[in-house]
Amino acid sequence: MSAIVFPGIGPTRFADSARFMAAHPVARRLVAETDRILGYSLLDRYRESESQDGVGAFPEPARIAFLVNCLALAEWTVAEHDVEPVACAGASFGGTAAAVHSGALPFAEAVEMTLAWGRRVDTYFAREHRDIVTQSFARVPADRLAEIRAELDARGDWNEVACHVDHDFHMLSVYEDVVEWLQGRLRAAGGLPLYVMRPPMHSGVFAALREEIATEVTADIKFADPRVPVVSDHDGSLVETGEGVRELLLDAVTHTVRWPAVVDTIKGLGAERVYVTGQDALWGRVEVMTGAFEVIAVKPDTAMRPRRRSAIA
Repeated sequence: MSAIVFPGIGPTRFADSARFMAAHPVARRLVAETDRILGYSLLDRYRESESQDGVGAFPEPARIAFLVNCLALAEWTVAEHDVEPVACAGASFGGTAAAVHSGALPFAEAVEMTLAWGRRVDTYFAREHRDIVTQSFARVPADRLAEIRAELDARGDWNEVACHVDHDFHMLSVYEDVVEWLQGRLRAAGGLPLYVMRPPMHSGVFAALREEIATEVTADIKFADPRVPVVSDHDGSLVETGEGVRELLLDAVTHTVRWPAVVDTIKGLGAERVYVTGQDALWGRVEVMTGAFEVIAVKPDTAMRPRRRSAIA
């Protein structure tokens, strides 16, 4: 048995997906529909945004292109390899792709929602919580992280876990002026500080943003009951109603991502193989995933290879 997983969004280069988006039949169809919805050429804007300074880590065209590519790759995977997933899941931003693939959210509405949602997030963090960032790091087990967080608490420094990615891979939100101390403390504990993310996400202090999105973005969207169960990336529960999918997406603003819980649920459903459909450098590669499943990375270049019937890699 198999499952489909959509990774969280990460830095990607236009060149890594441009040929796929322009030439692959499934991607080309979704891009054409997206262009009609947006009223502009997604490929052109995506290319232009990569060359602009100051547009942030994930400008609007990149967010939408990531969604399109994830869904095109999942559709291709299901058709090419006769996959009948027992469940699907999305990490963070990947939750929107999971909602579409499950049948809970039409593609067109997902594009419109992503557009409006992203603009709300950009506007919100331009005026609120401008001093909060999220530090990602590896090689720090949960018990050692608890010690570091206790030290932060003793210093009077607010902190909150944004993501538990693996047993020793986490993302912690702090005030920006704490980052230098935190990085030094992580290194002293044998950890490896990685990238600092702005804007931050997955924190209860962003409840006002969640409410704004619920009222202004998702209120008029009708979510259907999913045909394929969606695994919550917050607690590993199975989401099997349309309203549950809506709440899952909204909770991404305020709830910690707990990826090991997703792995436990998918494994408990009997899945032995997981297709990670999308450009991914993290979620499908951590030990909690590779130790539990045969993980098959499905990226744009995978779908562009000459057709063959053997397993993809």
